[in-house]
Amino acid sequence: MLVEEPKDSFILYAIAKEYESLSNYPDALEYFLLIRKNDNMYVGLYYHLGKLYEKMEDTGKAMEAYEAGIIVAKKIPDFHALSELNNAKLNLEMEL
Repeated sequence: MLVEEPKDSFILYAIAKEYESLSNYPDALEYFLLIRKNDNMYVGLYYHLGKLYEKMEDTGKAMEAYEAGIIVAKKIPDFHALSELNNAKLNLEMEL
């Protein structure tokens, strides 16, 4: 499938999540960033990208991912994603 649709965000997302489930965070990050490069309005990316950065203990990049996702969610608009991203950002701020 990826060969036929190399920029398909859903396929790239599924691959990223699979790598993440295997604790292969560098490869998961590579696929998440590929989605962001090819389709930065794919709002589902940002929550999971932020959570991955948290697992990688990079809170600065996690916060950036949440903030970027909030902007996208407002533009679309996607209020469910906006709520999740705002909550993730607030939770991270409370931990810092």
